[in-house]
Amino acid sequence: MVRSTLGKHPLYFEAILQLRDVSSAVIKYAEQEIRHNLIPLAKTVTTSNGQDYYLADSKFTKALGKRLQQEFGGQLLLTASLYGQKEGKEIYRITVLFRQASFQKRDTVFYRGEEYKVLAMGKEIVVQKLPAGKKLHLKYKEMGKIRKAPAL
Repeated sequence: MVRSTLGKHPLYFEAILQLRDVSSAVIKYAEQEIRHNLIPLAKTVTTSNGQDYYLADSKFTKALGKRLQQEFGGQLLLTASLYGQKEGKEIYRITVLFRQASFQKRDTVFYRGEEYKVLAMGKEIVVQKLPAGKKLHLKYKEMGKIRKAPAL
């Protein structure tokens, strides 16, 4: 569903999609989704480690962040800040931050000095101790403690 923004200022936005430390495939995917769904884009800002997209649909932006996490694996953070009031109702702008993981499903990684295989990357990172050991379910906030094993 595309929410109409006709009659709104061309720089109107409800949400910011922040892509940090991502591959070109993530940027391409996000831009295709924005175009395909006809979501008005107020502006795009390039940062030193990513892109910011100012979008006119907060529900779409949240859903896109979740799809990016499922598709590419990474940390997803949602924040809201009070923007103002309209007709006595509080209006919030949201920020959706997606930071891609430095490893992928099926990669061999090191976590807390031990070797693991990445089994899944959805809402959590699922790893299995090598060889064929215990499985761990890790939160994305642990992502910085996981190092991809060097290729042989």
